[in-house]
Amino acid sequence: MTAMDQSAMSEAAREIDKLMGLHPKGFDLSLERITRLLDILGNPHRKLPPVIHVAGTNGKGSVTAFCRALLEAGGYSVHVHTSPHLVNWHERYRMGVKGGRGKLVDDAVFADVLRRIADANGGQKITVFEILTAATFILFAEHPADAAVIEVGLGGRFDATNVISDPAVSVIMPISLDHQPYLGDRVELIAAEKAGIMKSGHPVVIGHQEYDAALDVLISTAERLRCPTAVFGQDFSAHEEYGKLVYQDEFGLADLPLPRLPGRHQYANAAAAIRAVKAAGFVVTEAMMEKAMTSVEWPGRLQRLTEGNLMSHAPEGAEIWVDGGHNPGAGEVIAEAMANFEERQPRPLFLIIGMINTKDPVGYFKAFAGLAEKVYCVPIRASDAMIDPVILANAAYDAGLVAEPMSDVGEALDAIKAFVVPNSPAPRILIGGSLYLVGDVLADNGTPPR
Repeated sequence: MTAMDQSAMSEAAREIDKLMGLHPKGFDLSLERITRLLDILGNPHRKLPPVIHVAGTNGKGSVTAFCRALLEAGGYSVHVHTSPHLVNWHERYRMGVKGGRGKLVDDAVFADVLRRIADANGGQKITVFEILTAATFILFAEHPADAAVIEVGLGGRFDATNVISDPAVSVIMPISLDHQPYLGDRVELIAAEKAGIMKSGHPVVIGHQEYDAALDVLISTAERLRCPTAVFGQDFSAHEEYGKLVYQDEFGLADLPLPRLPGRHQYANAAAAIRAVKAAGFVVTEAMMEKAMTSVEWPGRLQRLTEGNLMSHAPEGAEIWVDGGHNPGAGEVIAEAMANFEERQPRPLFLIIGMINTKDPVGYFKAFAGLAEKVYCVPIRASDAMIDPVILANAAYDAGLVAEPMSDVGEALDAIKAFVVPNSPAPRILIGGSLYLVGDVLADNGTPPR
């Protein structure tokens, strides 16, 4: 959805539309501008409830969702900041409600905060993300809650959220290659950037790490800063056993329902959230954990579409999944989830993929070689940075997949309908490769996040 489309929908989106015309949308990593602005605004980042600060290449959003579900299961009110949004800017700010599931920020309140920030900034150089981060701090400081879960935007060390100086806990999720021009071209360099959110003497939880080089950097940084540290696989763990999720840490063991979010990778994400909420100083009961596993939600990440405008384009009985994972590490966990679905219920798998040009499409596609029947490559609306579908199809071919460019998702679904052999199992369709594409799909489908 374009900024112009959004500006027709809400007062806050109109304010953001103005800001985007005045300030850059890209990344210009520095803490100087946001520090200056927050000082003018009265330093709201120093007036927050206990903060769970989350960084990582993959799994940030999932662990944030699990933390929120755990805290809400205990009756706590919890503010949540995530980025990017899928359909509407308001998704970035979920305001805590005591005893409830929270709600997206009120439009008038959001718009007022944006105007206050613009006035305080006085036309000085700043990025849109820094303005949106300042909005996070004002909203979360001015509306009381028991906790705040704040997701890093890019990296960690120079991310605008890293003005938080005393987090209740810093959480580092899996590290892999992504945003190399900004963060480095080796996992240990990226890990060093993510480790920048660790603060001296404050607790750290390290989620499952695929690369030893990344894990070594994270542990050594935590040790140097004298942070109490809990590491997945060493100090806490989770695995499936007889259809249950078995979670264990130094405090004990719990047999829990399997997480509502599909995919085995979510076991480790759930475990990291449980350990993080404990490290942040909250009492976590087994009843809270059980409720969280069955109530957690995270739109656009292995989300199954069961209704909506796009369903009429798909073959009858088809499964349609959307997932915004966009790097090789995400491709691997999504492909594993699709393979697990295949084991339980065999269906031909088709991919509908759109990506932006800062990603590694061949690395993403390689995970699906031998698993997907065909890839349909589509454009992403309102993105100057999208990879042309023809070029993207060539990348899929280089990864060993059969691929074809399409004009949009609807045309791709129609092509799959024509491709499917009569009387064969209905297909399984994965739409993804970009959160921007997933946002387009959810908007067109009439099922935006609430």
